[in-house]
Amino acid sequence: MKTLIVEDSATLCEIYARYLDGSGLDVSSVQTLSAAQQQLIDSAPQLILLDIELPDGNGLDLLEDVKRLSPQPAVVVMTGHGAEYAEQAMGRGGTDFLSKPFDAARLRVTLLNAADQLKLRQQVEHLSAKRERLGSLVGQSSAMQAVFDTVELLSGTKATAFLMGESGTGKELAARAIHQLSARAPAAFVVVDCAALTADQLERALFGRSDAAPDGLVAQADAGTLFLDEVCSLNFEAQSLLLRLIQHGTYRPVDATREVTADVRIIASTNRDPLFEMREGRLREDLYYRLHVVPLRMPPLRERADDILLLADGFLSRITEEEGKAPSSLSNEAANALRGYSWPGNVRQLENALRQLVLTGVAHQIDQAMVDRMISGTELAVDTDGLSDTPRVEDLAAHDSGIQPLWLTEKIAIEAAIAECDGSINRAAKRLQVAPSTIYRKIQSWKASR
Repeated sequence: MKTLIVEDSATLCEIYARYLDGSGLDVSSVQTLSAAQQQLIDSAPQLILLDIELPDGNGLDLLEDVKRLSPQPAVVVMTGHGAEYAEQAMGRGGTDFLSKPFDAARLRVTLLNAADQLKLRQQVEHLSAKRERLGSLVGQSSAMQAVFDTVELLSGTKATAFLMGESGTGKELAARAIHQLSARAPAAFVVVDCAALTADQLERALFGRSDAAPDGLVAQADAGTLFLDEVCSLNFEAQSLLLRLIQHGTYRPVDATREVTADVRIIASTNRDPLFEMREGRLREDLYYRLHVVPLRMPPLRERADDILLLADGFLSRITEEEGKAPSSLSNEAANALRGYSWPGNVRQLENALRQLVLTGVAHQIDQAMVDRMISGTELAVDTDGLSDTPRVEDLAAHDSGIQPLWLTEKIAIEAAIAECDGSINRAAKRLQVAPSTIYRKIQSWKASR
């Protein structure tokens, strides 16, 4: 670490430098304020040992110059005039101070502590800058830290990225963060809703109609990123069109006479298991391997319970401001209720739930009863949708063998447990000795198989 000693006595400069031998600091020295100001420009010291009394001015004036630097060095001020000057030094941005005279051990400890504080400050600033560039992605859990690391890794490559995770986990936010952290950030980030497009619609939307001036989404994403949301919902014909774009980086606009080169980075997402989709014949094997270069799994909220309150506080602050409401807070009991719920709709469901609580609440503090009513209403809606076609128990007698498929037996048992628990999936899960997420997954699988 570059260290500058600013002291009017050349002898003391030499003594202090000798005190710091073997400390790992790269020490230089000057004897005047003007020379110190020039060193700020020429050598950008990271650590400064500053005397107040200098032949051409007050050493504290250097602190004003230091404040204008980025990054700012740490400054330890030396004074022989007691606490008054020390207090001024700290008030003007000094990191620490030393009262003259001092010995070698005191100097080493003070400067090395200041160096450690500087390193910590720089790490925090780096993480804050990185945090800002991650956009709306929020999390302090280990699961989300792994996501942040992978996002940062992907941002430095040109590889196709494949984001997997349940609905509401933030796949599009992660894709945007990859784009914003990459060299393509100045160009466009274009979203393609694959679930809403047939093969013909996809071709027109992606490639446009004119080879002279292509007007499709690929052309809009030139030099940028094309985000293919829910790519597993495409049929085989649409998958073939997409595969050609990824393989060759070229495409032919509808009714055009020649191919056009595409400079786009592809990021795809799915809320399904792509390997299962491929094995079931719904996803082309060659497209799977083209997309699955660098996979990123977005964890469901039930796997990152440590983030629930962090997300909730952020949502409450934003929603109350957007809706012109007085600031709201969570009681301890309400916070525990939020943490204890499995959130099958993930972050999106949590945000919608908090908006509902803000809009329907009359108190500034959200209590447990309000949270319980909101969760109960959500669960009853899921139950009605997912279990409405459950066979009645008496229907079992209609089968000669008396043996039912295991899924049907599970379905009947789960329906009975939820009914017994007044519609609460959390309580039913406890009675059945399974995780609430297990019941939600089974409900979703039954709905998908209709």
